[in-house]
This record gives sequence, structure tokens and C-alpha cells, in this order.
Amino acid sequence: MNPANHSQVTGFVLLGLSQIWELRFLFFIVFSAVYLMTVTGNILIVAVVVSNPCLHTTMYFLLSNLSFLDFCYSSITAPRMLVDLLSGNPTISFGGCLTQLFFFHFIGGIKIFLLTVMAYDRYVAISQPLRYTLIMNQTICGILVGASWVGGFIHSIVQVGLTIQLPFCGPDKLDNFYCDVPQLIKLACTDTFVLELLMVSNNGLVTLMCFLVLLGSYTALLVMLRSHSREGRSKALSTCASHIAVVTLIFLPCIYIYARPFRTFPMDKAVSVLYTMVTPMLNPAIYTLRNKDVIIAMKKLWRRQSCLLCFQSTDATDWTRQKP
Repeated sequence: MNPANHSQVTGFVLLGLSQIWELRFLFFIVFSAVYLMTVTGNILIVAVVVSNPCLHTTMYFLLSNLSFLDFCYSSITAPRMLVDLLSGNPTISFGGCLTQLFFFHFIGGIKIFLLTVMAYDRYVAISQPLRYTLIMNQTICGILVGASWVGGFIHSIVQVGLTIQLPFCGPDKLDNFYCDVPQLIKLACTDTFVLELLMVSNNGLVTLMCFLVLLGSYTALLVMLRSHSREGRSKALSTCASHIAVVTLIFLPCIYIYARPFRTFPMDKAVSVLYTMVTPMLNPAIYTLRNKDVIIAMKKLWRRQSCLLCFQSTDATDWTRQKP
């Protein structure tokens, strides 16, 4: 079905978080700060891992990939939401809506698969420490990350492929601050029961199964930790607790949104804000910024940049003095 021949709607009105100007302005201030912290924290982690050879390990490679994905994920929705909060009539074209939908599920799908890879990485590191570098070498790690990207692309293109066939003849108001499958399907001028089942299977059930697999793997890890030394157990527990916290913050909202019929519930927008804005900001703090190795690497990077600026300033001063 060609959407150009069956759709009278050329764009959608985004109802956003509120219609009250004072609330929208307050949301703009709060979420501008949240987005700034998200960008700064995640880009800082990527820069630190890339610049420090001591962090060129599998675990930090995966963490830097997660930080990059969090930066991209929040940038898909946050900048437009901030602009729309100050706009009197926020609208998005049909093509722009599908583009946002594609990248939202593309990056989100990669994150889900990458978290599964990270759980496998921690499982191997704890259960088989002597063979860890052999099992999780650079080639295997690169293949797993590449497979995550392919999986995210397939997941996303299925969403777009199913949505683009729907006829939209009005209404044109999306009850959210970004384009997503549940809101779009409700605007279609056709029976979408079968399509909803397909979407729930592709989104909700896959997410739920991945979440259960992750919980099972971390439970097995916690059981194995009983045989480790106190110091090793403490370090591994800290890592596992961080991973479980992030997994919970990412997966539970997704399960709430996608693993049920696409109906409107009072908590929908709050949950959407949680996993599109808040979780990408918290990931650096939970996963990485409290890690001693990362903190040391950040201090080294800061000193290196300070010394570089100092040398540049000294060179400029010397050149000025030598100038006739």
C-alpha cells in the first residue's frame, strides 16, 4: 500500500508534555539542563576511553559504545522537544515523523542488544577469568557489536515498514513529544488489531525476553560470586549492581510501553521522559563515572589538556616578546 495514495495527512501535531505555557517553560529549563548533562557526560566517557590506552579493554570499549549510543538516543528526541516546548504549534511532517521513528528504534534496538553483549562479557569475565581474553578478544567483541547494529537496523526497518503502509486520514494529533509506534497506530484509518499484535511481538516480547535473559545471567553471576575472595567479590558485585540498575532503568519502561495493547494510560508520558531523557543521563554516573580507573583517566586527561593550554599560552607569550 502506497502511503502517498492513501494518506491525506501530510504532518502531525505533537501535543507534547503540556499545553500550559508556564509548565512548558519550566520543562524547557529542566530538560535543557538534563540534555546538557547527558551530552557532556557521555561524550566525556567516549573521549576518556579513546584517549587512554589503559582503558582499551573489552569492557571499556563496550561502555564507550553505550555512552555514544546514549548521546545519539537522547539527541533524536531532546533537541526537537526543547524547541517544541517554546513553540506555540509544534508540528512534524509525515516523512520527518517516520525518520524520527526509524532512528529512535534503530538506536534503541542497538542499546538492547549491546546490553546483552555486556552481560555476556561480564559473565565470561567472572566465570572464566583465565580464558576471558581468549574468548572476548577484539575480533569477537567487534563481531558482537556489529551484530548489535545489524539487529537494531532490522528491528527498526520492520517498525517503519509496517507503519508506512497505514492510511492516515485524520485526526493528526500525536499525544506525545516525539513520533512512536503506539501513538501513530492509534491515528490510522483502519483496523490495526493484527498490526498491534505484530508490533507487540517485535517490541514488547523481544524486550521482555532479553530482560529475562539478562536477569538470569546476572543471577547466575551472583551465585558464582560466593566462591570468590572478599575483594574480588566486592568488585564484581559493584559492577553487577551497576549493570542491573541500568538494565532495569532501560528495560522496564520499554516493557511498560510496548508489551501491552497500544492504549493511552496516565503514566505514558512520564515513562517516555524517563527512558528518552533521564536514563541516558544516569548511565554515565551509574556505569562509569564512579569507576576508579575512569576517574584516574579523567584526571590525566584534564592535566594533559591543562599542560597543553599552558604550553600554548607560553609559546604565544614568547612569540609576542620576540616580535619587534
